[in-house]
Amino acid sequence: MKNREHMKILKIAKEILEIESQAIMNQIKHLDSNFCKAVSLVKDCKGHVVIMGLGKSGLIGRKISATMSSIGIPSIFLHSVDGLHGDIGALMKNDIAIAFSYSGGTAEIEKNLLILRKMNIKVIAMSGRPKAQVWQNCDCIVDCSIEKEACPYDLAPTSSTSAMLAMGDALAITVSILKDFTKENLALFHPLGVLGKRLSMNVGDIIKKGVPNPIVKQTSTIEDAIFVMTSTRLGATSVVDDEGIIVGFFTDGDLRRYIQNNNYKILNGSMVSFMTRNPKVITPDVLAVEAAKILNKYNIDNIPVVDMHKKPLGVLDQGDLLAEGII
Repeated sequence: MKNREHMKILKIAKEILEIESQAIMNQIKHLDSNFCKAVSLVKDCKGHVVIMGLGKSGLIGRKISATMSSIGIPSIFLHSVDGLHGDIGALMKNDIAIAFSYSGGTAEIEKNLLILRKMNIKVIAMSGRPKAQVWQNCDCIVDCSIEKEACPYDLAPTSSTSAMLAMGDALAITVSILKDFTKENLALFHPLGVLGKRLSMNVGDIIKKGVPNPIVKQTSTIEDAIFVMTSTRLGATSVVDDEGIIVGFFTDGDLRRYIQNNNYKILNGSMVSFMTRNPKVITPDVLAVEAAKILNKYNIDNIPVVDMHKKPLGVLDQGDLLAEGII
């Protein structure tokens, strides 16, 4: 009985996701001259992009406003009701407004539009009813219409809000790309949290956090290397020549493979005979997120970090990246 209920739950959820994903895909056909004009208006705006709305559409508008601000498009959200009680005065002559309303049938939106027209503020409408009377004086109307809601009664805002969200994101990201917004700009606006780390933290930042720097000479024995790897808890060590330049790398994985091949005499062997020569290395200026890609590409758990003279500075371990939330 329980299994049957689970199957029913999954079937319902699958149908909802299919309906909403199809609604989003159908928005591609709405990418027309109106969408291009909306992009141009936002891109050329010298002030703020003021997004207005209420209800579920307003919540979507609030998210789009936040997205714009984070990718180099100054934006604020203004609730349509608050706008009618004095807050619409926050708009200045260089601002533009984007009205989010799927139905276009709310009195608050209509009254705000009349005021905006008197203020000579350009207005973009994002609506599922692009031909609604309320939009007749708008400068641009972006069609976000859908065929049906994911709600079984075709009433609760579900597919419609997903479609408006997707179109809002498409508008914001398109403008951001055209304005040459860079990854460095994004890092500036997101200094904290996982996103901030992914955008700004480099390998050097990680190995400076008290992570030990395991090093042995190429003349050392495997037993010496094991002692260093164990004491630093990294399970790997860089191998250097007499000038301190890296010539090899040795990991606990290498040790296990040699022992599995019945090479029990390895403990007394010289490091130069068992190390990985010319190992993959990385420099401290590399972004941590890029380092994670390198580890994944070569299917390795750790990698030596070296300076410009190929002298080891430390070892970057996959666990370090996990601890920082990079992967």
